[in-house]
Amino acid sequence: MSCDDANTVPPSAWPSAINLHAQARTLELVWDGRHAVLSHRVLRRSCRCSVCENARRKTDDTLPVAADVALLTIEPLGSTALRLVFSDGHERGIYPWTYLKQMAFGPTTGEFSDSLTKGWRDE
Repeated sequence: MSCDDANTVPPSAWPSAINLHAQARTLELVWDGRHAVLSHRVLRRSCRCSVCENARRKTDDTLPVAADVALLTIEPLGSTALRLVFSDGHERGIYPWTYLKQMAFGPTTGEFSDSLTKGWRDE
């Protein structure tokens, strides 16, 4: 396998549709005909940037995020991820397709998928 092969995300990992619903404060993603709707607040609270991960480690809890936080911008990062910019000024969040898909369709505990409570607790 070459370096180029290692950095290639298969097209099946990409959603076939991405819809930002500003009024409902949701992001809709479609994979293989399956629709997933993620709230802007859940997306913001699930950011895995170093600043957010450090804050979660310090408090051993989810990030405090205002209920009215809104997703302002969605920027593709090559073929592997989205960069999300939020109304609270946070613009460091990088969300790989695999992470978004896991959030959308993984097992849930309350409001969050189980994957969102991992990371800072099991390292």
